[in-house]
Amino acid sequence: MTEAQLAQRAKGIVRIFNEAGVLVAADVHVAMRVCSLGGETSEEVMLAAALAVRAVRSGSVCLDLRRMRDVSVDNATEDELTSLPWPEPSEIVAALRLSPLVIGGNAGPLRPLRLVDTDDGELLYLDRYFLQEQTIRRVLDERASTWPPADLKAVRTRLDSLFVDENGPTTAPDRQRIAAALAATQWTTVIAGGPGTGKTHTVARILALLSEELGSKARIGLAAPTGKAAARLQESVREQTASLGLPEELAAMTLHRLLGWQRGSSSRFKYNATNRLPYDVVVVDETSMVSLTLMARLLEAVRPDARLLLVGDPDQLTSVDAGAVLADLVARPVEVSGNPALTQLVGDDLTATGSEEALSADEQDRLRGGIIQLSRGRRFDGTIASLARAVRAGDSAEVLRILRSGDPAVSFHSPEDVDALRADIVASSEVVTRSAEEGDAIGALKGLESHRLLCAHRDGPYGVGRWAQQAMEWVGTASGQFLDPTRWYPGQPLLVTANDYEAKIYNGDAGVIVQREDGVPIAAFQRGSDAFLIHPSQLSSVQTVYAMTIHRSQGSQYDTVSVMLPAEASSLLTRELLYTAITRARNHVRVIGTEDSVRAGVQRQVLRASGLRREIRPYDGP
Repeated sequence: MTEAQLAQRAKGIVRIFNEAGVLVAADVHVAMRVCSLGGETSEEVMLAAALAVRAVRSGSVCLDLRRMRDVSVDNATEDELTSLPWPEPSEIVAALRLSPLVIGGNAGPLRPLRLVDTDDGELLYLDRYFLQEQTIRRVLDERASTWPPADLKAVRTRLDSLFVDENGPTTAPDRQRIAAALAATQWTTVIAGGPGTGKTHTVARILALLSEELGSKARIGLAAPTGKAAARLQESVREQTASLGLPEELAAMTLHRLLGWQRGSSSRFKYNATNRLPYDVVVVDETSMVSLTLMARLLEAVRPDARLLLVGDPDQLTSVDAGAVLADLVARPVEVSGNPALTQLVGDDLTATGSEEALSADEQDRLRGGIIQLSRGRRFDGTIASLARAVRAGDSAEVLRILRSGDPAVSFHSPEDVDALRADIVASSEVVTRSAEEGDAIGALKGLESHRLLCAHRDGPYGVGRWAQQAMEWVGTASGQFLDPTRWYPGQPLLVTANDYEAKIYNGDAGVIVQREDGVPIAAFQRGSDAFLIHPSQLSSVQTVYAMTIHRSQGSQYDTVSVMLPAEASSLLTRELLYTAITRARNHVRVIGTEDSVRAGVQRQVLRASGLRREIRPYDGP
């Protein structure tokens, strides 16, 4: 614990937890300020408030009081954390039930904490996040209470023409077709699935289906959390516009642009609960990266009579802000009755067994809530898919068996064994540089996708900073040239770190410096099958990238991925992180780390507490 992380005014039990690293200074200062304003003097309540702040900082929506001891701190052992003077949850709950911060008091109407009873114990919220979660719950329940009108005969005919293979209409149970039937008969549809399961393929066909139903004037809004993801969604949909009869001008944008983010405005967004979005259909891709706050704002702004499609992989890393909304929605209890129209469209498909396994009882139950999980890989299968499934299942023994199997699609190396990593970095750089020097932008960009080094951390011995520098040294030694990241040079890999809508460059875009015939350097970025060229001087936020964080890699694909795992004690090393890294690879995954780090990564899940998966119950008193 550094001096900056210690709250100098902290006393008692809060100071003990601060010194142990469970709480940082910001957690303590917020809790002390709230308690001071609310007239609260209980140490237990102050600790609970500080832990609630910590929970949000760590990505949870609330503090699960029954599991408040389930914390991880870098460089602290489990025994050290267990030995702290944790109060019993019942003591905390009893103190909170009497606290003016929860029930109000003489100091005024301030009630910054919400104590909520659920079917699985008590949750403690900061008021703001409780209200946002309630907004999501209320809007989704309202949208599920009615169904859009649908001409089932016309929908069935259109489904038969949209979902075909070499033998005609696809055989049941085709989950992509079922997803389209859901979108035709529900206001809200959640399409979940891993890489290569055809999420965007399905979305394009749903848009074609709804465009025919709603008419040529139907307004379609495409969005994603990041500029890079939005650009990729737009490209994927536009590739299919001609064959599906979709409008060629379909454009995607970030969620912030969709909602009309306004700097300095008290409401923050132009579109909200009183000024709804003008779209008849709204599609949000990469929903796993959407925070609780942004999802609440989106649901408030979508018209009740507009179709909403939420698309993503719930097993991937979640938002950097509080919430794991997509995973919560997929796992949320379904409390609505079945939709007769959906049953008429696909009822016979649900128990059929064809090219895919029959839908399980749980999957059929999810359909009532508008949720479908795509499962059959169209472009992502084999050993890498098996490895990803083992990680997702938390089976560390199977993960290690696959990594050591000798299969050409996977390899496992100790932290000292980096010869193969070096060879791939140098080889991919040579391909990129050769194409860049020849002015072949497409070739250089394709070369960038041949290999990527991914790290869990930004800093430290296993971080991006250290390994990017090491990679530059390897490339420079092999080429006989000193690589100066402060100057533009052919083959220089780039990563955009902020959206620039005027320049049409987006946060997360990967590019490369290419040499023009006149010797002038130009930056190239992939846009579908073409290269978008821009002078480097127009890039306001860009960095040289020979390695990137796994978070940054979300939504990208590479032929070979090398994953640098941190030590097993790292709190960032989780199942979701490992799954995300592995599923970036098309042909080969190289894991660099120890057996202990692999086991820790597979066994440690991101535990983001929320109430969306639970039944909220009124408190009836003691």
